[in-house]
Amino acid sequence: MKKKKILIPSIIIGLVLILSAVFFIYVNIDKYYADETALSAAVSDSKVTVTKENGKMIFTPQSYDHGLIFYPGAKVEYSSYAPLMKELAKRDILCIIVEMPFDLAVFNINAANSVKEEFPLVRHWYIGGHSLGGYIASSYADKHRDELDGLILLAAYTTSDLRDSSLNVISIYGSNDKVLNLNKYKDNYSFLPSDTKELVIQGGCHSFFGSYGVQKGDGIPEISFSEQIKQTADFIEDNINN
Repeated sequence: MKKKKILIPSIIIGLVLILSAVFFIYVNIDKYYADETALSAAVSDSKVTVTKENGKMIFTPQSYDHGLIFYPGAKVEYSSYAPLMKELAKRDILCIIVEMPFDLAVFNINAANSVKEEFPLVRHWYIGGHSLGGYIASSYADKHRDELDGLILLAAYTTSDLRDSSLNVISIYGSNDKVLNLNKYKDNYSFLPSDTKELVIQGGCHSFFGSYGVQKGDGIPEISFSEQIKQTADFIEDNINN
């Protein structure tokens, strides 16, 4: 009996250590880090003030009444999205990128809760995200639809039924995206409101919503990174007030 009593805790400890090691390996392989373009965009200029505080990167325009809380893609360093957020901030949209535990939005689905409280000047709140970040953002939007004006999905889809919501949904992906499961995207598109605004960026890819290099398995882009960022920002700006 004594041997069994000693053996069982040892087995449990061993399993915990093995699972911890597997998790550590998983979250640290195939990670994507912000490149020089992203780092250059994460600096204040005459139009946009960029600050970092409490796990957030904030892009503050000179004036704004719209705010976007942005969830990064899986295993992508949050500062990789600085170029897009800065471009949107130049269009008078306050943008906040949330740094996620282990760079996985699934570990902090409700990150937007505390963000909204910090910016009382925002009259119209949007939440959005890239890839897995967009999926998690859509889940948050479903549960907080009365607190948000809209949802922005970049190379992402939702499994939440948002058809009867009043959310202004903007969905964008690149025609050469090979990471996004297009079949699932199309199958779940019916969950979005009937007035969802969709843009397929011709020649765009999955990776070019952030600036972190080319993601494993992605298609070959036929447009430049800066062109994809511009088209994305243009479409959001044109539709965020609708």
